[in-house]
Amino acid sequence: MTKQWFVLHTLTGQENKVQKSIEARVRLERMDEYIGRCVIPTEKVVEKKNGKKRTTIKKFFPGYVIAELALYREDGSVDENGKRAIYDQTWQFLRSTPGVIGFVGGDRPMPLKQHEIDAILLDKPSAAGGGERPRISFNVGETVKVTDGPFMGMTGIVSMVDPDKGKMQVEVAIFNRKVQVDVEYWQVEKVAIEETFEPLK
Repeated sequence: MTKQWFVLHTLTGQENKVQKSIEARVRLERMDEYIGRCVIPTEKVVEKKNGKKRTTIKKFFPGYVIAELALYREDGSVDENGKRAIYDQTWQFLRSTPGVIGFVGGDRPMPLKQHEIDAILLDKPSAAGGGERPRISFNVGETVKVTDGPFMGMTGIVSMVDPDKGKMQVEVAIFNRKVQVDVEYWQVEKVAIEETFEPLK
């Protein structure tokens, strides 16, 4: 049975719980035909704080996990609403997984393309060389471009900043949906005034 990668939206802070629950239940309920790998993308980040280097493992896709699923029926059938038919086994399994809110992309999500999954699974942390946070401030409402991680190249609007931790939330468009993503200061740059940008609607 062909499996494809999809992005699951989880309750904040419950990514690990969702991953462990899926992996345990797949074995217990013998669902390996429908459910494959479940991954929480992480990276090692090296930063300096108070003159000391510190290495931490951080999620660069917070609030989401990616899962390999046999979701859509391979015979191309549709349901009573004319939408692509899905495997009830997969749907019910995910609906009963604590912490899972739904799919990014609605109830008939598009699977990730190969280059998208490669960007997530094969991403190399640019801070491995001991990068320090840039001494630059950001403000809510500013337009920034993501320069590192799976959202690299995306442009969005700053919706929240935490200068003490050097983190912020940026609203970007993923699969035609507005999504808040957590990034660190060193992962973005301000968009020059001459660059054009159409705000998300």
